[in-house]
Order: sequence, then C-alpha cells, then structure tokens
Amino acid sequence: MKPSDPRIKADAIGRSRFDTLGLAFAIVFPLAVMADAGERDRQARGQAHLSGKAYLPSDFDQEVFDELWTTWEKPLRERAERAGLPERRLMAMERYGLLPHPSDASRSLQYVVDATGNWTMSCLACHQGQVGGTMIPGLPNSNYALETLTEEVRAVKVRQRKPFGHMDLGSLLLPLGTTVGTTNAVIFGVALMRHRDADLAIVQRPPRFDLVHHDMDAPPWWHYAKRNSLYLDGFAAQGHRPLMQFLLVKENGPERFREWEEDFRDIEAWIAALTPPAWSGPRDHTLAAAGEAVFQAHCAECHGTYGSDDHYPERLVSIEELGTDRVRLDSLSAADRRSLNDSWFGHAGGDAAAAGLRDREEPHGYVAPPLDGIWASAPYFHNGSVPTLWHVLHPAERPTVWRRTPTGYDAARVGLEVEERPDLPAGKLRPAERRTYFDTRRPGKSAAGHDFADVLDDDQKQALLEYLKTL
Repeated sequence: MKPSDPRIKADAIGRSRFDTLGLAFAIVFPLAVMADAGERDRQARGQAHLSGKAYLPSDFDQEVFDELWTTWEKPLRERAERAGLPERRLMAMERYGLLPHPSDASRSLQYVVDATGNWTMSCLACHQGQVGGTMIPGLPNSNYALETLTEEVRAVKVRQRKPFGHMDLGSLLLPLGTTVGTTNAVIFGVALMRHRDADLAIVQRPPRFDLVHHDMDAPPWWHYAKRNSLYLDGFAAQGHRPLMQFLLVKENGPERFREWEEDFRDIEAWIAALTPPAWSGPRDHTLAAAGEAVFQAHCAECHGTYGSDDHYPERLVSIEELGTDRVRLDSLSAADRRSLNDSWFGHAGGDAAAAGLRDREEPHGYVAPPLDGIWASAPYFHNGSVPTLWHVLHPAERPTVWRRTPTGYDAARVGLEVEERPDLPAGKLRPAERRTYFDTRRPGKSAAGHDFADVLDDDQKQALLEYLKTL
C-alpha cells in the first residue's frame, strides 16, 4: 500500500533547478561550535583547500566545457543552440549534476577552475550534493553523471584536437559509473594501488583484468566523526592519508603526498566537523515519539541511539543476515584490502592492526551506518538502489527500474521523487539517457535485502518513518 500522494518538490515544482539565475542556494558550512580558534582555522583551511586547490591534472578547459552542448541529443541541443552562453553553461551543469559556484554561476563548486579556465575535479564532485536545489555540505552528489561528462568531454576534445587527460584515458579501461549518482570508486582505488609500492613509488605492472566493477553511492561526510573505520566493510582505519588515495595519478609521485599531507589534515578536520542537516518540514511529534520506541526495539542494535543517549556501535552485520547485494563484499580480496592497510595510506595515527581491523580484511558483511541526517541522504543502501525511506520499510514495493527528477523531493515517502517503471523504456536508449535509469536487475544493483521492517505493521512503519526525520 502506498501513501497518499501530496508530494513536495522543494523550490520549484517540475522546473529545472537552473531555469533562473535567481535560485538561492543555502550554503552553510557548520563547524563544531566548541572547537577552539586554532581548530576552527584548520577546518576553514580544509574547506578552502577542497574548493580552491587542484590536486589532480585538469580534466578539460573552458572552451571544451562551453562546447559540450554540441554532443547532446537533438531536442536539448537545439534548445542549447538558441540559448545564450550563461544559460547554456547552467544547462551543462544540470546535465552532469554540477552545482554553480555561489560567487560565479559560470563555474562549478565541485571543480577547481583556475585563472586560465582549466577545470579540475575535486572531492566535492562526489561529496557535495543538494536536496530540492539547496546545497548541503558533505551530502553525496546523487546527480553526478561522471561517465556521461567524460564521454562528451572526450568527443569535444577530438573535434578540437586537444590531448586526452587521465579521466578520458582511464575511462576507456574502467567504467566510471553506469547510473547517474553512483560511481565505480572502489575499483578506482584498487586499480590505482596496482601501480604503487607500499611507499607510493610508481611501479610498472600490467593492468588487472579480473576486477569486479560495481557502482557505489557515496556516504554522507557528516558520519565521518562517528566512525573509527572507513568504507562499507570497515577494513581501514580513519585518517587523513586514506582520503588522499584517489590522487594516485602518475603525475603525483610520493613527494607530492608528503607535501600535501598537512592540507589533508586540514581537510579531515573540516569533514569531521560537519553536522547533519535538520529536517525543516512539518513533523508529527506524537507519531515520532511512537516511532522512537519502534526504532529502539528494532533498529538501535545495529544503527545506534540518538539524542541525549547518542551511541553508535559500528557493528559489522553478516551478509546472510542483511541479504543486500553482495557484489561489493566479494569484489575485494583480502590482498586488496591488505595492500591499502600496509601502505603509506594505512599509517597515519594508527594502522588497521592498531585499530583492531585486521580481521576485516576478510569481512563477512557490511558495517551498519549511522543514520544522522538520513532524510537528506537518499538514495539508500550502499549501491543507491532504494529511492526513499518508505521503500526501505516496504521491501516488496521497491521499484525494479526508477529515475529521479533533477531536484524533486518526496516528503511523504522521505527521499527522491522518482518515476517508477517495471522496465526500461522500449527502444534503444542513448548511453547518457540509459544512465538516468536505475535498473535493480543489473549486477551489483540489487535492491533486495534489509527486510527487517517486514515484522512491523503499517502503523509502526509510518511512526518509524516519522521518527527518522528527527535524526
């Protein structure tokens, strides 16, 4: 049974989020109130590093970005041709899931754009998202179309006779992401470590062809301070060094990592200070109180408690008990996990052995995440296969195929506003369009499992849904 359908779409109903330059983005970087002045300075430096310093080679220049529209399908291409340059740039950002910089709408917050017009991806590309058109610091970017962007950049570079960059070439060997909002990031890390020794010196090895590619939904960064481990299976210790793993391009030798280590101490401080966003819509406090009792009885053992009795157990739950997609679990060998822990990345204020995580180099399941700010972090599950919390609580109603609207928010079901389908549209889809659909039948994309809510009746589920808004 589905809830009644007044759905709200924050900001503009049925509109593109960039139809007008007047759309306001609330950008608040909440830092720990009790931090001393020195720590606040460190946090501020970390945020400035992320948004203003390039740690990778540039991906493309402004001339390429401004010609991307020429690769689009005919209706959108014709609309772009009629538009002026500012609108065309905003159309490009919407297509690729980028957010305009608050001080300059012609460039993106998630890429560092230098004075000569070179665009360089930052960590914010995956870790700076929006809900209903409002940016929330540390929120996963569920609109990011990395594979589509890279394909279309490459096509424009061919026409402009410009050299390919590391993303253009790397994507010919590794899929970047088969669905908008998710990426093959775990395998990026494995592939990059393949060509380094423990001290990060570059070594020549043939590429691996046994990698199990799969897409992941990025976690909210405000959970970072609650955890002692990193990654879904929790095999690596927290630390600023592992945050640098995706800088392992050939242009960055070991000396660069030592040089930038202090920067990433600052970045880690900023991430650790982020706080979850609060639900701003209406709430039924009586219903939420009933939902808290349901949560304590059925969810707290794995996901922890909240409020004055805040406690997070960081529990690893077996895949047999969870029943969720196990491709991520099986995609890494113990040797893959150990190579990270034994490297320079694993030795920063305590390695995996010191943190008691060596047994997780051969884990049997996934770590149940904290649920702070869960209302904002749709879609759900590690692979991003479930669009709303209502669907989490109603396993039999999870859609087989779904596609989100650009900024629509479903307040009734708490999560993404989506079009649900039994199958993909008939006919051959262009790759860019196909990636806008999440197909739970594909390998690594199952929405099955986590059916613990099946023991609850409809009233308990509705109360629990209301309580989750309060976290």
